[in-house]
Amino acid sequence: MRDAQTILRNYFGYDCFRGFQENIIRSLTAGQDAFVLAPTGSGKSLCYQIPSMLRPGVGIVISPLIALMQNQVDALRQIGIRADFLNSTLSPQSSAAVERRVMSGEIDLLYVAPERLTTTGFQRLLTQSSLALFAIDEAHCISQWGHDFRPEYLQISTILKQFPEIPRIALTATADLITRKEILEKLSLNQAGQFISGFDRPNISYQVELRQNRKQQLLDFLSERSGDSGIIYCLTRKETDAIAAWLSEIGYTALPYHAGMSSGSRSDNQRRFLREDGVIMAATVAFGMGIDKPDVRFVAHLGMPKTIESYYQETGRAGRDGKKSDAWMIYNLSDVIAHRRMMESSEGDEAFKQIRQKKIESMLGYCETVVCRRKILLNYLGEAYAGPCGNCDICQGKVETYEGLIVAQKALSCVYRTGQMFGAEYLTDVLLGIPNERIIRNGHDKVSTFGIGAELSKNEWRSVFRQLAAAGFLSSDIEKKGGFCLAPESRPVLRGEQKVFFRKDPIRSRTGRKERKSWIRNISEHEFSDPSYQELWEKLRSLRREIANEENVPPYVIFHDATLKELVQYQPDTLKKMKQLHGIGQKKSERYGEPFLKIIQEHVQQHGIRKIAYEKPVRRLKSEKPAAPPQPEPLSATVLETVHLFRKGKSPEEIADHRQFMVSTIYGHLSEAIRDGQLSVSDVVRLDADEIFEIETAYQPPPEGQKYRLKPIFEKFDGKYHYGIIRCIIEGLMLRNKTDLTPGPLP
Repeated sequence: MRDAQTILRNYFGYDCFRGFQENIIRSLTAGQDAFVLAPTGSGKSLCYQIPSMLRPGVGIVISPLIALMQNQVDALRQIGIRADFLNSTLSPQSSAAVERRVMSGEIDLLYVAPERLTTTGFQRLLTQSSLALFAIDEAHCISQWGHDFRPEYLQISTILKQFPEIPRIALTATADLITRKEILEKLSLNQAGQFISGFDRPNISYQVELRQNRKQQLLDFLSERSGDSGIIYCLTRKETDAIAAWLSEIGYTALPYHAGMSSGSRSDNQRRFLREDGVIMAATVAFGMGIDKPDVRFVAHLGMPKTIESYYQETGRAGRDGKKSDAWMIYNLSDVIAHRRMMESSEGDEAFKQIRQKKIESMLGYCETVVCRRKILLNYLGEAYAGPCGNCDICQGKVETYEGLIVAQKALSCVYRTGQMFGAEYLTDVLLGIPNERIIRNGHDKVSTFGIGAELSKNEWRSVFRQLAAAGFLSSDIEKKGGFCLAPESRPVLRGEQKVFFRKDPIRSRTGRKERKSWIRNISEHEFSDPSYQELWEKLRSLRREIANEENVPPYVIFHDATLKELVQYQPDTLKKMKQLHGIGQKKSERYGEPFLKIIQEHVQQHGIRKIAYEKPVRRLKSEKPAAPPQPEPLSATVLETVHLFRKGKSPEEIADHRQFMVSTIYGHLSEAIRDGQLSVSDVVRLDADEIFEIETAYQPPPEGQKYRLKPIFEKFDGKYHYGIIRCIIEGLMLRNKTDLTPGPLP
């Protein structure tokens, strides 16, 4: 492999091969087929790039990554490799020029999309050219069982059959056993050499949280990663746009990416992400395949992916440089329900849907596990791993657990007693003894499990049902719209023969969220009344503009306005202190820190302005001036929609049915509107004055700093009044008394 090693050193700048690379290159160069399954960042591309240079002819690389082909080809050209691409972004004249270079032997590597491969013109080009090999990248796209099935990949095998003497290599980062089998069969690679590498990425730390307040949780996560590049995966296009806009408003460089954008906008944002430091990409799963940016420090998921395969591939885009990186996810049961509904409405036979269902359940199991996450992840992908890894939230003791055999027995018995046809919300109400209309109509206020679960809150019971489903003790019956059934594995639990452990979900403070948001508002809207502060502000802006012009980038790429304002406010005198500020990471402090510090020091010497002490990170410090009082948060879009329907004359029950929400959720929306002053108690509550007064007098203010609870009032009147009605009345009372206490969630 002397020639291959020379290419490796002279073109790519590496001294030795990694893993299976040398064996794969040797096999492919000798004309043999290969199947390569190796994690993202393991150097799979070299396995076909070097043989394409060693063998006579052009290597045809079939890839779905049209948006990245230009970048891939540019990178190869920069190191002297003759590469080109053919896809729909080229003009007819440019395509013709590429084809001429292929036929004349001037190209070693040609990247094409699978759609182009099947055209008559391209097939004619293949027959008129000398071919070195076929490389099928992202080969999992050929499998309907895979997480990213693309029908156009099914046509590849037809083309390859016309060139049986040309070696082929299929490559993917993620494929379970059934997907691997289909790849090998459809690409006629059953006799190929199979090179399957370990999946473990030890530099990635895995962490999963229950989604309770996505913005606050995301902000807490990002607060320790200022200046880092990262990807935030969202479940919808709307959420993608909203998250990118929100992060930009508070000082991050954040860009959106989804299929609903124009191709030009997607390309521009992708280019910035790849070329600039500190850019955060808020994206749907339309973004990421083939991304080779080495210094992505984190991948965040704001919802649960459909499969472990897709999750593994998406998180694998972090830390390709081998340095410490994070894979962080927040989720809740609504993600599972959404995936199941999509699966039910999709095309495919029952066998296909059952496999999809199992994949969703496996992903939920990963989220809900109380054992090493890396063990769950790697074992699912077919790699034996005993754990613990020491680099996930479970192994690091960040997740609190408790033994819950009795709790599990109560939940499982409730599923059985109610007929094995209801979901977590209904079952929770039965266990808590809430005699709502539906429960009474079904007669489930008479079953033995009615009211036996008072030791846990509503949220805690929801968590129990999620974890029982994830552990395989409960299954979901699609024909019964997702209602739970007892799985065979539940029998030892019901008999008391098997211990069960549950994870405790942390409770997040809404007060903490408001305090954090008010801090952001104070910084971003800060006005410098002192002329000396304004003078420093202008000096720093001028320096930023000068550097941006030299580097041909927008000024905010250097430092965002929020960062400049903190430089003015806190006036650091060392790089170490400077790195504590918003938007200044290691790279930016090293790259731009000195000239900015020089201006600040000169300004301090001239004006003698006292600097604030740095005992804690700046985000925890108080300004010299008293902070403005927190502003009330506007009502969310979902609350406003409920208010709109209510004002049109719909009852809370009708709104709940129309919007497919729980009635308690609708009352929660209405109570927020009362707190905001948009509705009154008399608008919402159909009780006489004596009854309202009765509830108000039963209310006992909680100790300072704690949230009020509705359960004591509910129990005092033996369930006479709905929780939602009680909450609306208490909100009205608090507004009337101008109380500053923050309400908690419904029990």
